[in-house]
Amino acid sequence: MDFATLMKTRWSCRGYRPDEVPEEMLTRVLATAQRTGSWCNVQPWHVRLLRGEATRWLARELTAHVSSHPDAADQTPDLELPGTYAGVHLERRREAGYALYRSLGIERTDHAARAAAMLDNYSFFGAPVALIVTVERSQGAYAAADCGAFVANLMNAALDEGLGTIAQGALGVYAGKVRELLEIPEHEAVLCGVALGYPDEEHPSNGFRTERASLSDIVTEVRR
Repeated sequence: MDFATLMKTRWSCRGYRPDEVPEEMLTRVLATAQRTGSWCNVQPWHVRLLRGEATRWLARELTAHVSSHPDAADQTPDLELPGTYAGVHLERRREAGYALYRSLGIERTDHAARAAAMLDNYSFFGAPVALIVTVERSQGAYAAADCGAFVANLMNAALDEGLGTIAQGALGVYAGKVRELLEIPEHEAVLCGVALGYPDEEHPSNGFRTERASLSDIVTEVRR
């Protein structure tokens, strides 16, 4: 599809069919994302690709770990997590969260159901493919920005193939456990995960879409 249509139709997929993704399709998606530009062309990203039983194994291990370590004190991020949300950023976050819970039929006060929905991150929402994206730790914040561009291009390339994706910062929250399970060296910081597969169109969460701020909210023209 053309790029404008692709951007208008993309969404974060939270429900997948079990069908395996052909290897040649995965190769095309990753090869397209690999064309992402980066500071001095250092290409600071690295991807661990898991499919089928490997994805299910990681999902079981992470779900068990997070279930038994639910407190903030148990979190082991490699990168600094977002601080306090305030103002318009808090409003946007709340609106997106409430819309998601409504699509799942979860009341705001049902904290148990909300916790269970959060835990779905660690089973990759049932996707057959899991990608763990790391960044070269020594390259700093600009390398993380480059990796963000890589992840965005990867998700757009997947959508162009008819696949669904969701970027999962939740995986970075428990980077220590991800590192242990996948034997990731210390010089790589765990940034996020990406679930990938064929969307389950019947899943209730896949009917919900987030809104975007208007250009007047995000663009300030400077004149002289």
